[in-house]
Amino acid sequence: MDEPSGPAPVGSLLNNARRRIGPLGSQARIDAEAEGWKSVPTERRSPQLSSTKVALLVVAAGRGLRLGGERPKQYLVCAGRPLIAHTLEALAAGWTFSAVTVAIRPDDRLLYDKAVEHLKPAAAAALGPPATGGETRQQSVLAGLEALVPAAPDIVLIHDAARPFPSLELVARAVRAAERNGAAAPGTPMTDTVKQVDADGRVLATPLRAALRAVQTPQAFAFSLILDAHRRAAAAGVAGLTDDVAVAEWAGAPAYVFEGEAGNVKVTTMEDFSAAEARLTAGAGETRVGQGFDVHAFAPGDHVWLAGVQIPHTAALKGHSDADVALHALADALYGALAEDDIGAHFPPSDPQWQGAASKVFLAHAAGRVRARGGFIVNLDATLVCEAPRIGPYRQLMRACVAEIAGVDIARVGVKATTSERLGFAGRGEGIACLATATVRLP
Repeated sequence: MDEPSGPAPVGSLLNNARRRIGPLGSQARIDAEAEGWKSVPTERRSPQLSSTKVALLVVAAGRGLRLGGERPKQYLVCAGRPLIAHTLEALAAGWTFSAVTVAIRPDDRLLYDKAVEHLKPAAAAALGPPATGGETRQQSVLAGLEALVPAAPDIVLIHDAARPFPSLELVARAVRAAERNGAAAPGTPMTDTVKQVDADGRVLATPLRAALRAVQTPQAFAFSLILDAHRRAAAAGVAGLTDDVAVAEWAGAPAYVFEGEAGNVKVTTMEDFSAAEARLTAGAGETRVGQGFDVHAFAPGDHVWLAGVQIPHTAALKGHSDADVALHALADALYGALAEDDIGAHFPPSDPQWQGAASKVFLAHAAGRVRARGGFIVNLDATLVCEAPRIGPYRQLMRACVAEIAGVDIARVGVKATTSERLGFAGRGEGIACLATATVRLP
């Protein structure tokens, strides 16, 4: 006897709509799917979709003015790497995404490109070109969603770049919530009593705390539902919706809250930033110090390279590469802290490809070796020994160059100079020497 047929599962309903209406990029299909999610009763929203294609959109177009840094907070170096790199790696550890897009401000492109250089290969595997964000969060999210349309995902998670602590379990719960409900956000119970007040601070109401949740990200959606909702809000000129669940609500979609995590904090203030750095460095329990030394003789020329800066001089430094003694010594200090071979083993002078090479390649490689070990650079310090040229006028620029090459904050870099009181080869003006130390922390 045939089994009685029950209601079709949600996945089948969506598949039927897709077959009838056409490709994902078409508005007709998006409209049909979005309406399908709103019409399916809660008890029938099953975790069955036609595929498990889950995309990720990270919103990184904000300015982070409340933090007070010299650059947007998502690009500030925290525990040795830009904050956004920690966020992307935490998310990638929780799910194998079919596509990843980051929405950024167009004038942040260089900062973004430098930041993603710090990603481990697994975290960068699905990362596509960044989307150009807008003046508001809604505009940035819509731009990111449009960029994901060619990837044809079933589900999308939307996450703040300044939340670097989403756990594996939280990411998995987000995906399941989207499969089950179509629109959902993680939330935590309120621990403080909340008052609704007017412009003068007069209390108007005291909502029941038990019914309130503080909402976080990643917020999770059926892709067609949230894309349609954002498109409609933009077309209607609706702005000021503070999160993506609010956009879904405005569009008439039922939205839900699933269990969030107290540790899934957003970095907003400098106190938050310091706390995040403490958490991120807690696993790096071993501190190591390495030292490096380099010396190069003068040769005919009209400039020298020191700590990545070209300085006019009456002579050049002789060497196989550009003979930057500061960068060479710093690279060797990092290799020493890792107990690895010296710069000559990594970049043999006998290899013609390094003839005249810019020494920033060597320091960048050494810094990358630290990151590859799961560590970070705590401090870099270089002391140049020479009678000339004068280092003082270039010292700050040197610090900035070393910081950029090594991928650390300038506050972690020291550059200074001394003479040898006219003693030895440096005192006789025959060349320049550099002593360097590097402090790193490793897991």
